[in-house]
Amino acid sequence: MWVLWAMLAAISAALVIVLTKAGLKNVDSSLAFAIQAVLILLITWGVVFYQGNFSDWKGIEKNAWIFLLSAGVFTSLSTLFSYKALSMGPASYVATIERTSLVIAIVLSIIFLKEKITWQIVVGGTVMIAGAVLIALSDSTE
Repeated sequence: MWVLWAMLAAISAALVIVLTKAGLKNVDSSLAFAIQAVLILLITWGVVFYQGNFSDWKGIEKNAWIFLLSAGVFTSLSTLFSYKALSMGPASYVATIERTSLVIAIVLSIIFLKEKITWQIVVGGTVMIAGAVLIALSDSTE
């Protein structure tokens, strides 16, 4: 079932890039993110209340709070940086370079989460980086 959710996340992320790029015309990138952040806040808290999970926040351990709040800071920074890049460059190039974060996440997961490395992960990560470099070095019209 996680594969279905991962595919839905990928499709949603792709739509975010395309729709954001279209919406950034004559709009400051930080303002655009602030507008979207309001909706993100409303939708996510709406889901929490709908699922009846609101009271679960009391059981969250201190370390989990630290990790989750830190991740929130980096989510905000990542999105701000991404929107700035989208406001300046072609969406296909920005998205490709931004997605090298997958390889960085793999490396960090191996180091900090002690996840196992396989030859498939090494080959897949290498191909992702090679593809990003190839696209980044290609001739941009924008």
